[in-house]
Amino acid sequence: MERTYLPLAILLALAGCAVGPDYRPPQTVTPDEWHALGAGTAAAPTADPAVLADWWKTLEDPILDRLIEQALANNKTAKQAYASVVEARARRGIAAADFWPSLGAFAGGSRTNSDARVSDPDVGVSGGNDEIYNAGLDSGWELDLFGGQRRALEAANAQLGASEADLRDVLVTLLGDVALSYVDVRTAQSRLSFAEKNLEAQRGVLDITGWRAEAGLATSLDVERAQSNYQQTRAAIPSLQSSLVQSMNRLAVLTGDPPGSLEATLAERKPVPVASLEIAAGVPADVLRRRPDIRVAERRLAAQTAQVGVATAALYPSLSLSGSITLQALSAGDVLDGFQTDRLGLSLDVPLFRGGALRQNVNAQNALVTQALAAYEATVLAAYEEVENALSASSNEDARHEALRLGVESARRASQLALTQYNSGLVDFQTVLDADRQLLALEDSLAVSDGEMTANLIRLYKALGGGWNAFPKE
Repeated sequence: MERTYLPLAILLALAGCAVGPDYRPPQTVTPDEWHALGAGTAAAPTADPAVLADWWKTLEDPILDRLIEQALANNKTAKQAYASVVEARARRGIAAADFWPSLGAFAGGSRTNSDARVSDPDVGVSGGNDEIYNAGLDSGWELDLFGGQRRALEAANAQLGASEADLRDVLVTLLGDVALSYVDVRTAQSRLSFAEKNLEAQRGVLDITGWRAEAGLATSLDVERAQSNYQQTRAAIPSLQSSLVQSMNRLAVLTGDPPGSLEATLAERKPVPVASLEIAAGVPADVLRRRPDIRVAERRLAAQTAQVGVATAALYPSLSLSGSITLQALSAGDVLDGFQTDRLGLSLDVPLFRGGALRQNVNAQNALVTQALAAYEATVLAAYEEVENALSASSNEDARHEALRLGVESARRASQLALTQYNSGLVDFQTVLDADRQLLALEDSLAVSDGEMTANLIRLYKALGGGWNAFPKE
């Protein structure tokens, strides 16, 4: 008897073990500071969590605030990511259910035609058309001897964490895309305003040139040049209008509405929202804690590490308990008082030979861990690169914007002087055309730079993980 139960006792003693590697978060070397910090960027020890949480409010634009709220509530990609979280929660519940015994109930009946008659002291005399009814309970329980189920639950928990982080990553991207599309709308409107203002001014120059030509003070060449300049500016306006419509449509889709639904909301032209360049970028280590995409990669690494334990546990024996209680009777009404049969079973499944498949599965899972670790490290490096690029772009665009602003002021004065001197006969008409073209180009570049300055700040907030704690409305 002792020799019979000794192996079983040893297996039960091993029930507290969990084979496979225990997960340890990767130790990532982080830079001490950002290399591209500009003069206008505050190098605070830590970024302000409150500012990063609702970074779009620093732009102080009520319309943008409403669009952000609408996108969080109605964006289809966010709803899809939220459904993935619900799925991951359910799969974790499935993995947790494997720890519990299964219990089922059954009931049935059968009829047997027989010419023989059998006398049984328990069920009586049967023969002819015999009817037998039964009902009962059965159960089964697989003991988690080597931790395969525990590792599976670890993997499910990590996958749930990855799904939740992926949802937050979708939201960070969504917030940035909504704000960037809104900036594109305001930038296109600003460019349109500059183009229309210059078109009106060039219409005036064309009229003046025509009058001067009628008075013999200008040539027909001057008139044609003025006409060409006017039509060139006029031709640029439809392209700007197309760009504006596309940005509005993109913004509508991001907020969960059909294209064209925001034209009335955004019809009034407003300048590009501006925020202070003094943003607390914090230290690089903060990015590891805030960036959802890094969290996704880390949780997937944890899940894959647990899968190694699941594969390793398959190399070892499995032990299952089963049992059932069955009641039988010759009539349905007597089932509960009928003949009772009890069964209790113990089964041991030992993998002896699978052609090396189980061992190769362990090797494959370990290779997937290596891939997941490399993916995590690549995600961290990409995040640092994104922050550095955003910091550099913000600083350099600030300098470019200042130069364009001064250039526009000079170009406006030059355009006025050229027209005045042309009317006085001091310069030819080509000077007027050159001044007008330079002014139009600089004003358009300044409008683009206005949008790019705000867009760079948005990209910086996104790179820092801003808005990671936003959550869609259920």
